[in-house]
Amino acid sequence: MSHKRIPKRKAAIAVGGVVALGAAAILLPSANASQDGAPDDAAAAPRTLKAGDASDLAARLAGTLGDAYAGAWYDGEGKRLVVNVVRGEGDMALKVRSAGAEVREVDNSMAELQAGAGTLKSEATIPGTSWAVDPRTNKILVTADSTVTGDKWDRLESTVESLGSGMATLKKSEGTFRTFVSGGDAIFAGGARCSLGFNVTAGDGSPAFLTAGHCAAAGDAWSDQQGGEPIATVDQALFPGDGDFALVRYDDPATEAPSEVNVGGQTVPIVQAAEATVGQQVFRMGSTTGLADGQVLGLDATVNYPEGTVTGLIQTDVCAEPGDSGGSLFTQDGLAIGLTSGGSGDCTVGGETFFQPVTTALEAVGATLGDGGGAGAGDQADGQDAGAEQDGAGGDQGVQEQSDMGSDRHSGLTRTH
Repeated sequence: MSHKRIPKRKAAIAVGGVVALGAAAILLPSANASQDGAPDDAAAAPRTLKAGDASDLAARLAGTLGDAYAGAWYDGEGKRLVVNVVRGEGDMALKVRSAGAEVREVDNSMAELQAGAGTLKSEATIPGTSWAVDPRTNKILVTADSTVTGDKWDRLESTVESLGSGMATLKKSEGTFRTFVSGGDAIFAGGARCSLGFNVTAGDGSPAFLTAGHCAAAGDAWSDQQGGEPIATVDQALFPGDGDFALVRYDDPATEAPSEVNVGGQTVPIVQAAEATVGQQVFRMGSTTGLADGQVLGLDATVNYPEGTVTGLIQTDVCAEPGDSGGSLFTQDGLAIGLTSGGSGDCTVGGETFFQPVTTALEAVGATLGDGGGAGAGDQADGQDAGAEQDGAGGDQGVQEQSDMGSDRHSGLTRTH
């Protein structure tokens, strides 16, 4: 089943994992900076960064390096940004080091990887498949679910082989790609259950929330209780196509819609929307499985659901199940990252889950994050600095270290590794 409503206000959707910020300058050391005897490579060791800051640095370097840039990822253990530079671009590698990131020389340029993704789109758009650029391997990660067999598998495999050696990795998923219809709180319409993503302020200043676009197929009127009176109405929705998101307005304009995620027994304040970074530690909240965590695996992912193809998604190893659709993907220090779209597997055996980036959804529907009287992400930037260190102790957020969520899945923000 598909549902597509043309937004009343058109807005450009930024497709891609990292937006090049060409206006940001990276300052290089002067020609005599190493006259004190220190080697050039030692002039700037990799900086310790929070994941959100690493994403900003990656965006600046993408604009500075141009064709030499081949993606970036966040090393959560070392808390540093690793930037891929096409082999032989020594001057560009120096710029990366001077900016405080770690350099890795690779063979595949971003243009070559994007061309490969274009070939997959034209030759192998098969329901049950997905692909995304994985900067950690400098390849395209291609995944096929359990429905891709026989001629469909042969077609996919031959297309991957046609890209050439070292361009793509093909793997099989045991589950089936599907949207998760059955931040946190359950919402209901037409017998279906989804999850609320993030409260936002609509363009006219009224309270609203974001959820998955495919959830809107169940109906326009949504309730916070099964069989209850509607409290909100779908205003804009997109699925399939260039995203999977919906803006749902609260029927009562006086509704209090705080910028936070309910993780069961406590809330996590959401301070701003942010781009995802490969390698970043993220948390997902949904009305079926509660809290789960994992890592970002790929950006600008294409997923071929039975209902149609969706592009521009975030690929993760976070688990999810039916009813979790639309739920919040966020970081420990309060950054809104994504809305649960779909995937394969479950929270018993694991699997892949894809998310709609919050930043592109906000831009498309003309909304701003939270209830701050229309304040946008840029106006809330100071809140990021006040948040806990990414992957740190996070005492102010009540983060608990434990090896297995088990029955405590709903009890608070946890890390499972």
